[in-house]
Amino acid sequence: MTWSAVLLVTAVVWAVSVIRSVRLRALVYSLPLPMTLALVTTGYRVDGAQVLGVLGLNLFFVTVAVTHQRWRWPILLADVAGIAAYVALSAGLVAVDIPFEVALASTLVLWLAAILWLRRRARRRGACAQETVTVAETRPDGLPVLLKLVVIFVGAVLTALLGAVLRGMVVTFPYSGVLVAVEARRQLAEFSRHFARNSLALVGFLTAYHYFQDVSSAAALGVGWTAFAVVAAALHLPLRPRQVAHGGAASCPPTALRPATEPPHLPAGQGADRVE
Repeated sequence: MTWSAVLLVTAVVWAVSVIRSVRLRALVYSLPLPMTLALVTTGYRVDGAQVLGVLGLNLFFVTVAVTHQRWRWPILLADVAGIAAYVALSAGLVAVDIPFEVALASTLVLWLAAILWLRRRARRRGACAQETVTVAETRPDGLPVLLKLVVIFVGAVLTALLGAVLRGMVVTFPYSGVLVAVEARRQLAEFSRHFARNSLALVGFLTAYHYFQDVSSAAALGVGWTAFAVVAAALHLPLRPRQVAHGGAASCPPTALRPATEPPHLPAGQGADRVE
């Protein structure tokens, strides 16, 4: 990829690094900016393999989350494992010719199955969305600002060099994902769940681009970004009120609500006088 692509990847990761909300982090990361640059600078077409590559992005984050949080691997080693999983999937996808409609249908079925499984798992664990957001917003980062920017830039260059050997799968390679996983390492499970839902918008982007790429790249990109925006809005706007109304308070443990419902502490003696 070009230096402009490296700089854009750096900017995306930088934006993600300063956001404290895990949900917003996942939304910003899901913007198809690296995909757009890859399509413009490489000239690759979007076919069935690229749509299945969105599943590879999810596989990357799941691999990093499992190896880092469950197996206690260092985050950089977990990143390497995630890249290896994506490269292995890509090698299999580019070796066969997958019809686009077959790939799209398979991706949608697997995406729906994953979302249903994640929701069931979240209910079983009694996850509290309010607590998750609060923890993510208040946990500090350890790197100084300038050092973090240097690390992000160097990482973007290295991942761009690796992505150059993937042929058509360079379109969905997790360039900024490698560095975003480091930034979101304390909330990888929550980040992976939110990104899994947002990835449907990436499928919409690639699908629209596929059907308009023979018209012109500009038209394909315009329709693709429109499809991304529409799907992202459909994923977020209608569902959030239902989650707050039906699942927000019920999923929280009693201790999470106690600070808001306890009366203020009274000086010694006043409580007894009031009771009498």
